[in-house]
Amino acid sequence: QVQVVESGGGLVQAGGSLRLSCAASGGTFKLSTMGWYRQAPGKQRELVATISIGGSTNYAESVKGRFTISRDNAENTVYLQMNSLKPEDTAVYYCNTDGYYSGVYYYRGDYWGQGTQVTVSS
Repeated sequence: QVQVVESGGGLVQAGGSLRLSCAASGGTFKLSTMGWYRQAPGKQRELVATISIGGSTNYAESVKGRFTISRDNAENTVYLQMNSLKPEDTAVYYCNTDGYYSGVYYYRGDYWGQGTQVTVSS
């Protein structure tokens, strides 16, 4: 059974930093695109950043230059380093993988974690 678990959220003052971690289990994720999304109260879930199997990254315009996504394929983990945080970054942050390798087959699908709360105070 595939599990995606986020951690590292919390309360931080504006201008501060946080590092989110996402640990995936139940398969191999080095062949998958991994991403971070966020959802603020009353808003739709939005893309924050993605990282491909080759390490190519993609960021939302609102976080470019402040957030960095990275991955450790050996540990099935993806990170989101968030610097210069702003109150508008406050949201629940979710990790996503677009599939996993079981060792025999590659299964495509959207797998989400339960989310971790990030609150930035002004």
